[in-house]
Amino acid sequence: MTSTRLTAFVHGRVQGVGFRWWTRSQALALGLSGHASNLSDGRVEVVAEGDEGLVAKLLELLEEQPSTSGRPGRVDTVVTLYSDPRGEAGFETR
Repeated sequence: MTSTRLTAFVHGRVQGVGFRWWTRSQALALGLSGHASNLSDGRVEVVAEGDEGLVAKLLELLEEQPSTSGRPGRVDTVVTLYSDPRGEAGFETR
């Protein structure tokens, strides 16, 4: 099992619609750690650490068009960065 850290900047109508809470529930169900935060420019930053395959699954759910998983809001694009895990624990909304 290889671990990774994903930082995803989610663009679209993703603030004020329950997107961070939905992301948290999906991440916890996958056993990932990290956080989802509103940014001042209207994006949501999602940081997820864990098994590469499970992180990839979360990214698929974030990008899914149209959403069949009940994802709230509208996602226009997701910009991703990968790095080494930093030891996140739990999954928070900020």
